[in-house]
Amino acid sequence: MHHINNQDNTARIGYKIIAQEKKAQWVSRQFDSVAKKYDLMNTLLSFGIHYLWKKKAIKMSGLEPGFKVLDLCGGTGDLAVSAAKIAGRSGQVVLCDINREMMNAGRMKKSSILYRKQINYVQADAENICFCDNYFDAVIIGFGIRNLTNMEAGFKEIYRVLKPGGKMVCLEFSRPAAPFFQKIYDFYSFHIMPWAGEILTGSREAYTYLPESIRIFPLPDELKVKLEHTGFNNVIWQALTNGVAVIHRGIKYVRL
Repeated sequence: MHHINNQDNTARIGYKIIAQEKKAQWVSRQFDSVAKKYDLMNTLLSFGIHYLWKKKAIKMSGLEPGFKVLDLCGGTGDLAVSAAKIAGRSGQVVLCDINREMMNAGRMKKSSILYRKQINYVQADAENICFCDNYFDAVIIGFGIRNLTNMEAGFKEIYRVLKPGGKMVCLEFSRPAAPFFQKIYDFYSFHIMPWAGEILTGSREAYTYLPESIRIFPLPDELKVKLEHTGFNNVIWQALTNGVAVIHRGIKYVRL
């Protein structure tokens, strides 16, 4: 289930194994190729349900006016916009992504233009976040942790930049629990998704990687253990849409 094998310096690209140092570059190339159609593809492939998942993630993050919020691997900025609406002008919302094309695609969107202008855009690696310790009230990562070369390093960085008592919310794809639904979902994701990806974005590879990366991603209970090992307290998770997606929430330990 691990993304990375530290002993031989390899990383997983879906079912393929490549040199560890090449994964970030490979993932970046895939997102470059789909950036302009990324939101359209998400909406079509999830039948619009991803908006409900993101709404739930924002609710679980417990944002308040004046909060400093990090949307990590924030891409085109759906979660950052929702956070900016709550944090307001007294708060600060930072969208951090390694991929400039994805951030630019979000900045160009006409929807919620005033909120998009309030967001601070930072191009940076999620495994090396360029903010000081104990800075953010909340960190949200939506469909991003799966793409890191070293997921554990990403969680450690999230923990580091969170204030004591701050919340981390991770929204990610998972695997359906019901066997019959799982069969339908497997056919859809391994056959329909790559075909639609090729037609609409010209990239079959990106949408072949997507379902493969979901299959090798830790199951919800396994991810909960990883978060607890990082130091997060009160880790809970909630399955969405029969387990197609899952939200984990953890709180940085408050030292008394």
